[in-house]
Amino acid sequence: MNTPETLLEDRLSGSLPSRFWRELFRNTGQYPIAILLIESLTEKWAYLTKPDLYALLLASALQAYWFARKAERRSPLQRFLGNLIAPAVYSFNEIAIEGTKFFNKPHHIIFWIFAAIVGLLDALQSGKPSFTSNLILIVKNVVYSQILFVSYIVFEIYTNPRHAVFTLEFFSDPSHVLIGLATLILGLSAGAADVNARNSLSLLKETTEKLKTYSEWLLGRDLLGRAINDSSAMRLSRQTRTVIFMDIRGFTRWSETRAPEVVADLLNDYYLSVERVLETYQVIKYKFTADEVMAVFINAEEAIRAAGDLRARAATCLKPYQLGAGMGVHTGTLVEGLLGAHNIRFYDVIGDTVNTASRIEKESAAAEIWISENTLAQLPALAVGAPKDILVKGKDAPLRVYPLA
Repeated sequence: MNTPETLLEDRLSGSLPSRFWRELFRNTGQYPIAILLIESLTEKWAYLTKPDLYALLLASALQAYWFARKAERRSPLQRFLGNLIAPAVYSFNEIAIEGTKFFNKPHHIIFWIFAAIVGLLDALQSGKPSFTSNLILIVKNVVYSQILFVSYIVFEIYTNPRHAVFTLEFFSDPSHVLIGLATLILGLSAGAADVNARNSLSLLKETTEKLKTYSEWLLGRDLLGRAINDSSAMRLSRQTRTVIFMDIRGFTRWSETRAPEVVADLLNDYYLSVERVLETYQVIKYKFTADEVMAVFINAEEAIRAAGDLRARAATCLKPYQLGAGMGVHTGTLVEGLLGAHNIRFYDVIGDTVNTASRIEKESAAAEIWISENTLAQLPALAVGAPKDILVKGKDAPLRVYPLA
């Protein structure tokens, strides 16, 4: 199952395929597209039969894929070198075919120049928006825009070789100056828009991270992940679950003689100990009510393993206070999902299974775990002690429970 972090990141940054295409057209493919245009215009249809085209496509795809995978976690050096993947792969393939004359074409050398410039800007740019980072982003967009102008110059050199010598004459043409200024202004404009979009996305990510934290407090990590992936997971539904209740024995009497700050410190340590255990299991829902913990599990096996870990962790946490916790475990059907009115709703579980688990827990002493017959039926090989029958409120017949070894 995907974690909430993965699901939220995919929603904000896109899945791997979407990041690949975005990287290809926003960065990696900028100059390769110019090369494709130059060579297809100069060589016509013959270009489609040459390996140059496919070597360039392969090189661009490899670089885009590399960046699409966890690009934000790359170091500055990795980001710089990553921008050299496409020109390196393309040059290697072309040199293997036509030798060093590959570099006789100016647009091949310019490929490396643009890649190095963009790579350097990427390496200098930090992950979070700042004045320097935003300025670098604008410069990067200007560099992208100049790819068009430089490609136009290269094409003019191929079609009108005298421009390769009389460079000043090239810029004496007002139309050429217009193209140069237009691409510059477009680059600045695109850079400003990119900065605005980046700042907005950063703010959105910060807000989403806070909302994710608050939602985990209310729903739990596992449930939040399922709800993001499938909104129907929040609907009321009848399910078979295993429920654990754990309660500190003698807590009320102990807390009456302690300062509120001491009681709060104990509860915070207790909650943290419980949370560290439960976050390693597939817990549908867990919640704290004073010194009581309720946790709902997908199956009995997961619940029993968690119960053992909870007992050990709770004993370590509560020993300095000379306290201990007892537990009750029961498996059965219940209704889970969103409850409440239109404006205030919460995710909870209701039913006799929940009530029975709570009442079994009341029969346990410190460090004891009592499980019901229903739970034991799910795990017939489980090692348990001698059973006992308990009277449970709301049930006519006694309920048989077993101590977990």
